[in-house]
Amino acid sequence: MQLCCLNLRRRQKASDTLQAKEFSAKRNINLFSYKQLRSATRNFHPENRIGRGGFGVVYKGILRDETQVAVKLLSAESAQGLDEFLTEIDTISNVTHPNLVKLIGCCIEEDSRMLVYEYLENNSLAYALLGSKGKRIDLDWSKRVAICLGTAHGLAFLHEELEPHIVHRDIKASNILLAKDLVPKIGDFGLAKLFPDNVTHLSTRVAGTIGYLAPEYALLGQLTKKADIYSFGILILEIVSGRSSSNTAWAADKYGLLEWIWEMREEGRLLEVVDNDLQEFPEEQALRFIIIALFCTQAASNQRPNMTQVVAMLSTKTPLNEKSLTCPGILKNTDKLYKASGASTSKTSTQKGKQSARTSTSTTISNFDTSHVSMTQLQPR
Repeated sequence: MQLCCLNLRRRQKASDTLQAKEFSAKRNINLFSYKQLRSATRNFHPENRIGRGGFGVVYKGILRDETQVAVKLLSAESAQGLDEFLTEIDTISNVTHPNLVKLIGCCIEEDSRMLVYEYLENNSLAYALLGSKGKRIDLDWSKRVAICLGTAHGLAFLHEELEPHIVHRDIKASNILLAKDLVPKIGDFGLAKLFPDNVTHLSTRVAGTIGYLAPEYALLGQLTKKADIYSFGILILEIVSGRSSSNTAWAADKYGLLEWIWEMREEGRLLEVVDNDLQEFPEEQALRFIIIALFCTQAASNQRPNMTQVVAMLSTKTPLNEKSLTCPGILKNTDKLYKASGASTSKTSTQKGKQSARTSTSTTISNFDTSHVSMTQLQPR
């Protein structure tokens, strides 16, 4: 019986491999063998490991023609059939935009499924801006503006120009990759479509994701383009301030970056938000970018601009109707969120005490009660 099952599995694998080869030939998709990618990454050597996300580990590889690539070894097995998987690969591989990471090909062999992307020399914005001092890149104001604008253009393309539209679901600093000339490129776009709905980007392996989540998505499972726009607003605040949205340790008496910045606005101290590492910057433009980010993070999703509007706001000096700005949507009780998701939190008991002592007169609001958060709400289907 065991021998019979083993033979069936072997025949199925052989059939899948043949089908994948036929599909790649018809659709002009590069299909790599497991042996090729194992060789390119030196047997997936730890020294070649360049990142890890919710969907798998990424390795740097060098193909036989000396092309450098990034190989993502998928850690979650798709519940889709092979036809659906290859169709998704086809969709993503045909998407080209200067601010999107290019998918070169894939591997479907044995029990392995891998995606092969273009390799980007400067790793991610998380390393360049928020990483340890030894890994950071000197990003002056003009470079930060270019990163904001490039990312906005890429996201606008996914939301409004590409057919069918793609909601990224995980816009964050570690998914913004930087080319040699620091051109930003959004990575992992469309990748969530390759997985069953119960495999989400909310994972203990994805540090900081909770800091980017729109409340209506994190708590109610309402996934729309406006969830991406909320995340992009958080990203702008990180770029301007040089602070991580997911690191609560830097401000013990605050819930996080967004609440701190909103309170600084209420106190008329918004310029103090700007990264101390920036020696020179145009104050008016810096303030404008922060206000745009606050528009993107408003509590009611229908009050957030779309990405075309965001690009226009970032690109021009058209006056902003700041009087229409409402309080941001902030996930309060964040240690409960972290505990429910299985992630760790760096808050101390003293910090928790300070947080619990906060009263309803706080200048920030949340339209969502996080007192009773279930895993189904945190990992929406």
